[in-house]
Amino acid sequence: MSEEIVVKDNWVVQLDYKLTVDGEVVDTADPEDREPIEFIQGQGQIISGLETELYGMAVGESRHVEVKAEDGYGDIDDEAFITVERDDFPGSIPVEVGTVFEMREPEGDLLLARIIGIEGDEINVDLNHPLAGKDLHFDVTVLALRAAAPEELDHGHVHGDGSH
Repeated sequence: MSEEIVVKDNWVVQLDYKLTVDGEVVDTADPEDREPIEFIQGQGQIISGLETELYGMAVGESRHVEVKAEDGYGDIDDEAFITVERDDFPGSIPVEVGTVFEMREPEGDLLLARIIGIEGDEINVDLNHPLAGKDLHFDVTVLALRAAAPEELDHGHVHGDGSH
């Protein structure tokens, strides 16, 4: 008897999804909009709360998954609000409330930042992920499953075009 093919660690998962937050669709892998996502299960390549709920799903199976904020993009971090002097702000970024831009941390990681207020020459910036503090509602369908190739596991990502 062969082992059932279901989502498990070190398998490549191709997933169609729709993400709803506060009753509004904020992201989708609808084939009309963009390609489904592919990732290696168990490698932390997607948010932990969703990854946990995918275990055991088979190809063609659909599920509604609710991910609490702490298992998604985390709770809002009160330490992630900063003030930047206007003179230190890059001229290429429009200084307007609501502007979203990328900032590089000292360690080199990219963060999405959002201008939340302007007071004279001080610009108030929120470094929290835009979905921090939000419960996430996913409608997911597993489209395909396969064992990850050794090269994919070594490299830590899916090689979708067949090249390793």
